[in-house]
Amino acid sequence: MGKNLTKRAEDYSKWYNELVVKADLAENSGVRGCMVIKPYGYAIWEKMQAQLDIMFKETGHENAYFPLFIPKSYLSKEASHVEGFAKECAVVTHYRLKNAEDGSGIIVDPEAKLEEELIVRPTSETIIWDTYRRWIQSYRDLPLLINQWANVVRWEMRTRLFLRTAEFLWQEGHTAHATEKEAIAEAEQMMNVYAEFVENYMAVPVIKGTKTASERFAGALETYCIEALMQDGKALQAGTSHFLGQNFAKAFDVKFATKEGVQEYVWATSWGVSTRLMGALIMTHSDDNGLVLPPKLAPIQVVIVPIYKGEDQLDAISERVAPLVKELRSKGISVKYDDRDTHKPGFKFNEYELKGVPVRLAIGQRDMDNGTFEVARRDTFEKETVKADEVVAKIEFLMKDIQANIHNKALEHRRTHITEVNSYEEFKEVLEGKGGFISAHWDGTSETEELVKEQTKATIRCIPIDAKEEAGVCMVTGKPSSRRVLFAKAY
Repeated sequence: MGKNLTKRAEDYSKWYNELVVKADLAENSGVRGCMVIKPYGYAIWEKMQAQLDIMFKETGHENAYFPLFIPKSYLSKEASHVEGFAKECAVVTHYRLKNAEDGSGIIVDPEAKLEEELIVRPTSETIIWDTYRRWIQSYRDLPLLINQWANVVRWEMRTRLFLRTAEFLWQEGHTAHATEKEAIAEAEQMMNVYAEFVENYMAVPVIKGTKTASERFAGALETYCIEALMQDGKALQAGTSHFLGQNFAKAFDVKFATKEGVQEYVWATSWGVSTRLMGALIMTHSDDNGLVLPPKLAPIQVVIVPIYKGEDQLDAISERVAPLVKELRSKGISVKYDDRDTHKPGFKFNEYELKGVPVRLAIGQRDMDNGTFEVARRDTFEKETVKADEVVAKIEFLMKDIQANIHNKALEHRRTHITEVNSYEEFKEVLEGKGGFISAHWDGTSETEELVKEQTKATIRCIPIDAKEEAGVCMVTGKPSSRRVLFAKAY
């Protein structure tokens, strides 16, 4: 199985697109801008989803489901929200088709026009807050902590598999609270949940921060985010959590009676991550040979390939391997024994390398005679011969070691690609030459932020949570600044 992948150094974008398709993760569909997530890609998403779902429930959230369609009038109720999403909305205007009278095919029935157009959800704040008005009456109904797993549509013109598609999968949390303090604490908590998941399961280091006013979610008073750095020096927003204040409560008249019997508007948050995390996973760890997957999210953690001549040798190897497979599975390790006789071992080695399987075991007649396995790790390509009675312990070690190693490698890459600059000329030089995060002083104005974006295509990715107070001057205007922010080009 020849990979023939474009090298990252030659064309990073082309390498990414080829890898997604060749590793059987996803492909473009017959609908422009939409993707088909293939079983191997969906298996990774399922593992992400399962772990996140556990983490959400551990923090008190419950799953529900809300309609795909949103009446247009709902979006009109929160001005900044509709303004933020208006250009990306798909609109349903009719509810029926019919055969054309001239026999030319199917047409939209002009008599079946909807009284009110429906928006295919770009996000669900409006339909959910209309629902919450019926669910919330008193302080006893709060906090309301709801999450939904769903698909959304944002009519993107320039699309790329996983990173930006017209339809994508995600989860969106929507919570209601009695006080401003509780809502802010919720938004911060969910940012931390996302950071823990991305760091500990995806092995992707992130920087926690807040967005500038112009980069906030439409309708939010504060947006918390986690930002990751890809191998090509571009940033990727890996998750966001929004403090919505009382904007949506007021727009949809969601009030509650306090213990004292006073009517007050609730305080709101929303938060979400999407299949864009798949893009982050691919671009952070993978190499010119294919995917590199963290063991915690790999659909197949261990593959065993028999090397044999004739049915008798295969039967003997299969008998030797069976108890190992059973033991590994009993320890929660996913393992595949690939005894297909339609492909040679070399093809299989290539295939599982491309698909990023963390550990590969090979066993041939010499291993049978010596009571050993050949053990290869995907992240470093190191191979060693391990005694059969030690192989389970070795695999358990590798599950942890590979997870840690690829995280540390990504962390070192980020460490060497955060550059402090003090002048605009230096900023542009680093941006075009080295890339990565650029730490610089900014005067806090949207005018300066927009100027930098127009001239360099770099945006303020976040104001880091742990940014220390540091007197300085804006690299562009020379006006006073109290802290540095992180700029980068981004996906």
